[in-house]
This record gives sequence, C-alpha cells and structure tokens, in this order.
Amino acid sequence: MSTQMAPPVDIFDFVVNKCNGVKGLADSGIQSLPDRYSLPPEERLDPTKIVTEDSIPIIDVSDWNDPKVTESICEAACKWGFFQIVNHGLTLEDLDKIKDAGHRFFGLPKEERAKYWKGKSPANTVSLSTSFSPQAEAVLEWKDFLSFRYVSSDPEASALWPPVCKFQVLEYMEKAKIVIKRLLEALLKGLNVKEIDQAREYVLMSSPVINFNYYPRCPSPELAAGVGPHSDISTITVLLQDDNGGLYVRATEGDCWIHVPPVNGALVVNVGDALQILSNDRYKSIEHRAVANRNKNRISVPIFVDPAPDAVIGPLPEVLEDGEKPIYREIVFSDYSKYFFSKGYEGKKTMDYARI
Repeated sequence: MSTQMAPPVDIFDFVVNKCNGVKGLADSGIQSLPDRYSLPPEERLDPTKIVTEDSIPIIDVSDWNDPKVTESICEAACKWGFFQIVNHGLTLEDLDKIKDAGHRFFGLPKEERAKYWKGKSPANTVSLSTSFSPQAEAVLEWKDFLSFRYVSSDPEASALWPPVCKFQVLEYMEKAKIVIKRLLEALLKGLNVKEIDQAREYVLMSSPVINFNYYPRCPSPELAAGVGPHSDISTITVLLQDDNGGLYVRATEGDCWIHVPPVNGALVVNVGDALQILSNDRYKSIEHRAVANRNKNRISVPIFVDPAPDAVIGPLPEVLEDGEKPIYREIVFSDYSKYFFSKGYEGKKTMDYARI
C-alpha cells in the first residue's frame, strides 16, 4: 500500500517551516515541479551551451613528491579552477561508505531527520537545511543538505551527530585530511610558500565543513536548479560525486558549461574564493552548478576547507614580493562568509566585497 501524502498546498511552509525539506516534497508524490522550484527560462541550463569537447584535467597523485604532480595541480588551478584527482589514498570502500552513510540519513523517517533541522539541532556542529538561503531566494533549489562542522581536537563536537552516519563522517574526514594537506602544500608551492606552518594552517584549513548534499528524484530537472551557479567561499573544496553525475563548471571562455563526468574513485577539487584572494587572482575560483536527476536520488559529499572564522585573508606576502599590486583588501573570513550567506547566489559577485 502506498504511503504517499497528498502534495502540500503551501510549498514553502511545508518544505522550510515544517522541516520536511525537498525530500519530504518528493516523498509526497508530486508529479510536476512546483512553481517555487521553476527557474525562469534565462536561468536554466541551456543544453546548447554545454561544451562537449572540453573537460577538466584528471591528475594521478599517486606520487605527491613528483614535481610534475605539483605542476599539474597548479596549472589546473590557474587555468580551470577545477580538476579531478585519482590514486589519492582514499579507497573505493572509503568512498562508498561515506555515500552510503548519506543515503542512510536521508532514508530516515521525517521525524528523525527533522531533529537536526537548522535552528533545532541538538548541536551547533550539525544541521539539516534545504536550498541555499530559502528566505532570500525567489526560486528554491532542489536540494537538502546535512552539514557537519569538523573539529578534530574536540570529541564532544560530534557527540550529538546522527548515529546512522556519525562514525563514517569522522572516519572519512580523518583520512581526507591527509589528502587536503597534500593538495594545499602543492598549491602553496606554486605561490612560492615554502611550508604550511601552524599560522598558515589556521588561515587555510582550520574550519572544514563536510556536507551530504541530497537531490531527490525531480519531476522536471531541466527546469530546476539542484544548485544554482556560484563559486565556493572556501580555500578549496574536495567533492565526492556519485555515479549519477550532474556537476557543471563554467567554461574558461564564453557563456558555456562543461560537464564533470563521475570518474570511479576520483575526487573533484576546486579553488574557492579564499584561495583566489590569497593568490591575488593567480588561481581561479570558478562558477559551477548542479542538476538533479529524473530517475534517481543523487548524493554528493563536498568538504569545504575553510579558513578559521576570525582568520584575516588577503593576498599572500610571497605573491606580492616582486612588487605585484594587491587586487584585494584584507578581510576577516567570517565577514565574507556572512555576506555570502545573506543573499541568494549571485555567481561571482560576492568577490567584489573583497576587491580594492
């Protein structure tokens, strides 16, 4: 016997205020996309603007000490702002376990999921949300996300995380930390930074956030945004896709998009706004977007490698030592973050906040 509910009348109230999320909306049995999720035609992903002859680099990082690996990473960060890495040390089992943990959480009954809804969660290091900034958006995104703020030095920070996924998230982050440090060492070498000491680590990677981004089956994915065009505010983001695909990156030229196909065992890495600022525009934080799937529930697992909230970010001294003029002023990362989250996505316009 079907357990589907009747589709709700007030979509925003049902999804946001009643803490059902878009998962609850999909479970209600809706057959057509609600207006609140329908993008105006000019904002939809235009199939004629998807470039098929271009693809972002795939870099084998099995030997992190090989200078060619560092060179390839820095080159990709300059030209594309995105690349995929393989042979990074995380096993296929590690990757499958974290994706399965995400599906387990979103497979919980609504009452269990709602315990972690933003503003009601038992801990400030875990929260369930929907869309990007629902109160500020004209069109909602077809996405729910469970977000964890990882504090490795404090076991109490994860004490109240959902039991169905807590252990897997902690295990994945412990292993991913090694990859993140290696990536940042390579990227910083390209900026003439010899080593990442404790002070630099604080600025670069002190406050990582890991999400389960969940995109339930969508009746009309071509009309909706899974995630709208935006750049990340992180230093870098390390993303695990599932095999459904759906990630698109702004092409280097023209108003076009490049699909990032899932590669078995790969992680997608992108430069965030913070690293673009630190590099004084040598590295590019590129717009990207995601689409949902008509037939399958899609999940992705990004780690946003963020500076500490009170870290001051600006162009690195090593970048400016030959007399290069700074393009950005020094800003406190939490101020930049608050500005970013205070509105709907605006592509790359957030960076104007930091520009001189």
